[in-house]
Amino acid sequence: MSLLTVKDLGKTFGGNRAVDGISFNVAAGELLALIGPNGAGKSTTFNMVNGQLKPDSGSIRLNGQELIGRKPREIWKQGVGRTFQIAETFASLTVVENVQMALLSADGKLFSMWRRAADHRRADAMHLLDQVGMAPQADRPCSVLAYGDVKRVELAIALANDPKLLLMDEPTAGMAPKERNELMALTKRLVVERGLAVLFTEHSMDVVFAHADRVIVLARGRLIAEGTPAEIRQHPKVQEVYFGSGSTFEKKSEVAA
Repeated sequence: MSLLTVKDLGKTFGGNRAVDGISFNVAAGELLALIGPNGAGKSTTFNMVNGQLKPDSGSIRLNGQELIGRKPREIWKQGVGRTFQIAETFASLTVVENVQMALLSADGKLFSMWRRAADHRRADAMHLLDQVGMAPQADRPCSVLAYGDVKRVELAIALANDPKLLLMDEPTAGMAPKERNELMALTKRLVVERGLAVLFTEHSMDVVFAHADRVIVLARGRLIAEGTPAEIRQHPKVQEVYFGSGSTFEKKSEVAA
């Protein structure tokens, strides 16, 4: 059963049809990758689902509830978490305090000098950090962490409101291959354990093919293909859009090797 249902989504900027009537769905327990060449409409689609952009047409429903017209904060309260291409944490706070700040927000409590993050739901914050493998570094400042560890902290923060849907914008950007695959394997495990639905954009095809359950491909604002990673890998239209008619994902991988 679909958790997120997107139907006939459209967005125009200055006469340019950035997103042209695309439809897709994401089920609980599923990782759906959204890919496409530059200018395909990925970011526009992603930002409409998150409420940062308002569509000109179409529908975005979470568990049957329409999200269009709601602000990002309201969508977050409906059970949608998000991570960003560039990890966003408070560098001066400790790892656990970053998660406690997210829990304060999830509980609708404003942070102030009279309510220190360190006093709020530490046990729950530690449980989230344990889930992402960061509990041993809980009391270290985020400023001293390796980038891959910062991304894990950001994932714990995104889980603080117990989301049903997790949006991940280029989750492995700036990471080494080993770190990329470790982060996505961790995400996959959390998807299964929590019954999450995940929609993510990604440029690294090794990550997409290794970890996505399904893939949708955009080109010039239109959805041109959807299917399993194996199906997308062999799809002739996808091959043409990415590499031209004479190249394949397999050939690119051989050259890279």
